Amino acid sequence: MALNLVFTSHSSLFSKPLKPLTFPTPKPQSLSLLSLSSPNPNPKLSSFRPRSSLSDDTPTDGDRPAAKITDEWGEAAEPEPEPESTISESDPPVNEDEWGGADEVVEIGNGTPAKAEAEGTEEVEEVDSKLTELKRCLVDTFYGTELGFRAGSEVRAEVVELVNQLEAANPTPAPTENPGLLDGNWVLLYTASSELLPLLAAGSTSLLKVDKINQSIDTSSQTILNSITLSGPFATFSFSASASFEVRSPSRIQVQFKEGTFQPPDIKSSIDLPQDVEIFGQRINLSPVQQTLSPLQEVVASISRTISGQQSLKVPIPGERTQSWLLTTYLDGDLRISRGDGGLFVLAKEGSPLLDQ
Repeated sequence: MALNLVFTSHSSLFSKPLKPLTFPTPKPQSLSLLSLSSPNPNPKLSSFRPRSSLSDDTPTDGDRPAAKITDEWGEAAEPEPEPESTISESDPPVNEDEWGGADEVVEIGNGTPAKAEAEGTEEVEEVDSKLTELKRCLVDTFYGTELGFRAGSEVRAEVVELVNQLEAANPTPAPTENPGLLDGNWVLLYTASSELLPLLAAGSTSLLKVDKINQSIDTSSQTILNSITLSGPFATFSFSASASFEVRSPSRIQVQFKEGTFQPPDIKSSIDLPQDVEIFGQRINLSPVQQTLSPLQEVVASISRTISGQQSLKVPIPGERTQSWLLTTYLDGDLRISRGDGGLFVLAKEGSPLLDQ
C-alpha cells in the first residue's frame, strides 16, 4: 500500500521526459599532458577543467615545487651535496712533494735553506772530529819507534790499519791540484821504506842520531828537496837531494833526482858525549872520556869557526835510482800520507800540532 502511494503521488514526475546530461567536450590532447585540479569540497562534474602543460598559465620554474628524488626502493632521499674544492683559488700554491707533504724551509739572508746548511755543518764537523781522532791514534801508535825503525810487527800492522782508514776518508782526492795544501815543508814521522832503513839503523846508535828528515815541495817550480840531519857528539851533519817532478795524475807525480848536497858540518862548541854507550851488548861508561876531552874545547871551537865559512859540496846522483814516483793517498793541512816505490811515508806539516805529541 505504501509503495502504491509513493508511485501514485509522484507519478507526475515521470510524466515529463528527462533531459539528457551534457559535458563540455575537451580539446583533443595527450592524456599525459592533462592534470587534475585540487578536489573541490562540493564536487560537480562541471568543476573538472582539463589543463595542459603547454597552456599560458603553466607555472614557471620559480613557482614549481622542487622535484622529489627517490632511491631505488622508492623512498624519498635527500640530494647529495656537491663536494667542496680543497684548493682555494685565492691561496698561493703549496710546495708539496710527490707524497703530498710539504717541507718547512726557513731561508736565511743569502737564500740558502738554513735546515740543509745546519745538517751539512754537523756532518762536516763529525767527519773532521773522526779524522782528528784517527790522526792522533796513528801518531801515538808509532811513537818511540825512531821513525819506524824499531817498530815491531804488531805496531806495523796497527799502523797499516789506521793508514787504510785515513786513506778511505781522504778529504783531498786531487792533491796535485791543491798547491795550498801540498806546498811546504813536511817532517817525516814514520816510514816503512827499505831505502831509509840502513840510514835509520846508523842513526839509532848512541854516537849518532837522526834528528830530522824533511821533504820540501814547491808545485810552482815543480821541485822537491829531501834533507836529513844527523847529530853526533862533536858535530851536526846535513845533506840533501834535489829533484824535479812531473804530474802524472791528480795524486801521482814522477820524480827525477838531480844532485846531492853535503853541508859543512856544524861543529859544536862543546863536546857532548853520552853517559854510556852499548857496544856488542856491553855498557861502556864514557864519563872518564868526557873529562879527558875537556881541555880540547878551545880547539874544537876554533875548528868550528873555520869550517862554518866553507861552501857546501854538490855531487850528481848517478845510476838508475835517479827516478822514482810518489803517490799521495791522504792530504790535509796537518798530515800527508804517501806511497812510493820505496814504501810508505807518513809526514806532518811543519808547525802542525801533531809534531808536539
